[in-house]
Amino acid sequence: MTRERSVPGESVGSVVAARPELGGAAATSSFSLPTGAPDGLPAGLGETRIGPRTFRWGERTFVMGILNVTPDSFSGDGLLARSSDDGRGAGVAAAVAQARAMAESGADLLDVGGESTRPGHEAVDAAQEAERVVPVIRAVRDALPDMPLSVDTTKPAVAAAALDAGADAINDVWGVAPDDALSRVAAERGVPIVLMHNRAEPRYANLLAEILADLQRAIERTLAAGVPWANVLVDPGFGFGKTPEHNLALLRELGSLRVLGRPIVLGTSRKSTLGKVLDLPAEERVEATLATTALGIAAGVDIVRVHDVRENVRAARMADAVTRR
Repeated sequence: MTRERSVPGESVGSVVAARPELGGAAATSSFSLPTGAPDGLPAGLGETRIGPRTFRWGERTFVMGILNVTPDSFSGDGLLARSSDDGRGAGVAAAVAQARAMAESGADLLDVGGESTRPGHEAVDAAQEAERVVPVIRAVRDALPDMPLSVDTTKPAVAAAALDAGADAINDVWGVAPDDALSRVAAERGVPIVLMHNRAEPRYANLLAEILADLQRAIERTLAAGVPWANVLVDPGFGFGKTPEHNLALLRELGSLRVLGRPIVLGTSRKSTLGKVLDLPAEERVEATLATTALGIAAGVDIVRVHDVRENVRAARMADAVTRR
């Protein structure tokens, strides 16, 4: 049995080779963009103004220092655990001292939170959370006028009070929730917002695809609420609504988040997955955090959110020298 072989311009049976210049079939028709439609193609991330400074994405990795104004932080760094004034007096002074130390160690921005997000944490109402974060944000703003500040909250009233006190951005740990109230606050105030992935339970049929889909829907809701494209950042939510196996898989595939076209914030610092891998308590997870910082930067992360600023700044500079030249 012999096999027929087609040559350019010749027909095989009733099929003509698709080479119009040689007399073959006509080319497939193509489309042009509708009027006003974006091209939808990958582009640079541009820049975002966060308070007193502009962040030009892609030039280097930025380091966000964590200020936990709580008594029950999972990492043991809750500033209220070191004082008895529930956020005032000595607690505010401790926060300012820590903020100064982080700035001196090279932090590019600071994130202030007044409610723990660890499993089993004690929920606080908006008034109590505001009482914790507002005096700290006001004092840190006075002490460090050139330091961008974000508020880590899920409550619109707390976000608004924090912005009034001097915060420059909102960090929403339930950024994929259907409620767009925090996005509307960000739109009204003209400030950036970090949309973090989260789930009440770690149930997934396809982990990475679902994280991407959830974040894409969150981005669309946020844009619809009036937040400009340049003011939207995303966080895959390492340790939130995910098992340790999910978290490790997320780190392996972190680069896939680039398809969202927004700057990526990564928060792995001292988290329980690192402790499970190494069987170490929170205060001994610095080296593990540095490993994830370097891996995240290699995958294209733009901001790392950390407790140990000096060590992570050094790791970031080295990783940037390799990956960003």
